[in-house]
Amino acid sequence: MGLSDGLKDEAFEVSCPDCGGILKIDPVSRAIIAHTSAPKKKMFEDFGEAAKALRESDQRRESLFRQSVDAEKNKDDVLAKKFAEAVKKAKESPLTERPLRDFDLD
Repeated sequence: MGLSDGLKDEAFEVSCPDCGGILKIDPVSRAIIAHTSAPKKKMFEDFGEAAKALRESDQRRESLFRQSVDAEKNKDDVLAKKFAEAVKKAKESPLTERPLRDFDLD
């Protein structure tokens, strides 16, 4: 009987590298038999930092909204230019072959 024979039936703990939680695993059934959550991390040190982050996110959201409004205003112009370019391209390269129709294949 070696040293590992007596230890292989004992549960062991593994920590999650992502969240820091601890899992207790039964080696026989390979099931998690206990879980200890990682301590919660503070997002901000004080209310001043939290308020500043909130103001910055509000400014960013407002900026994104203005950009989407401007894009929507210019949408008609962009589509008209794309259509004009497609018409120009179609006139420059006329069809040289007639397209095949279903009854042409008979």
